[in-house]
Amino acid sequence: MSSVVANSPSSASDARAELLAFAGRPAAAAADSRPDLIGLERDALTEVLAGIGLPKFRTGQIWHWLYHRGVTDFREMTTLAKPLRLRLAETFRISRPAVVTRQDSVDGTIKWLLRFADGNEAETVFIPEEDRGTLCVSSQVGCTLTCSFCHTGTQRLVRNLTPAEIVGQVLVALDHLGGYPTGAPDRRLTNIVLMGMGEPLYNFDNVASALKVIMDGEGIALSKRRITLSTSGVVPMMARCGAELGVNLAISLHATTDPVRDELVPINRKWPIAELLEACRTYPGVNNARRITFEYVMLAGVNDAPEDARRLVGLIEGIPAKINLIPFNPWPGSRYQCSDDATIERFAQVVLRAGYASPVRTPRGRDILAACGQLKSESAKLTRREARTAAAE
Repeated sequence: MSSVVANSPSSASDARAELLAFAGRPAAAAADSRPDLIGLERDALTEVLAGIGLPKFRTGQIWHWLYHRGVTDFREMTTLAKPLRLRLAETFRISRPAVVTRQDSVDGTIKWLLRFADGNEAETVFIPEEDRGTLCVSSQVGCTLTCSFCHTGTQRLVRNLTPAEIVGQVLVALDHLGGYPTGAPDRRLTNIVLMGMGEPLYNFDNVASALKVIMDGEGIALSKRRITLSTSGVVPMMARCGAELGVNLAISLHATTDPVRDELVPINRKWPIAELLEACRTYPGVNNARRITFEYVMLAGVNDAPEDARRLVGLIEGIPAKINLIPFNPWPGSRYQCSDDATIERFAQVVLRAGYASPVRTPRGRDILAACGQLKSESAKLTRREARTAAAE
């Protein structure tokens, strides 16, 4: 689901309308100056607690309440003495993004539009399946990229999300799914994919901090093998991701030639297919038990011919891999159409005969625009020139 930057407003009136839309939104709550404990890695939490004279063992106790039990009020930390709870409440806060809307699909998919303290928004999606429940998490408000088939592409980048805002998406989902205490054998949320709004490798430091909190075994406790980070191809950051986080890697490939991928995924002009695939071959820890997933959206008449399938298996030869074929999910104003079922099946058979698993991803949440490539919030960012022009109208 990672994607895209919008074009500038086509006229001053468009810019003015965008500016007025922002002005009409409810104002964000007054800033809370207390430090937020959510999103801090363990060492950082220990440090801030030491700042008010608390010993190191308090870190584990508070961590347990924040992430294993999911409390939002220090008064609920009943294993701590009441005076300490009062002191913590006076000094710190426990944040959650505000839920603006929750939409439930007929297929069980849930999409939340979340608002952060500064008024910006992002979307998070929970996808239930028979053997798992996957949360699709955003890493940016908008996106730095310009993937032409993705709805997020109609919204340009606003900013990176912080560790607290990334972890907060998981906590909101757990709140709604009855996910506490975490780690239960029948937990509904079992997997996380960084495939929401944004390019996670362009926000690596914040994403890495958030994932270290999420993977901690005494809190949310999701194993690195249950976390997949999807990139459109930020080649210089891929090795660092594998070495420091060890999570599964997914590549938004979508084309088998540079000219076509230049159009669909323009970051290809900076790091073309050959460089991207070399980074996949050398991704730390890649093996047959930990394969790289190649995501391939099926676009009618663009990338779905049998020769594309044959090129694809030739390109990834020697890489432990599986290929997710993704029927294109339409969105208002999109210029592409989804390949028909017969075309997708022919493509899949070429890949399968070459020895690669090639599941066709069943679209989920299309009725609430929660499927792959459909995420978009209403947050927007005007350039200074656009803002001045709009104000002058």
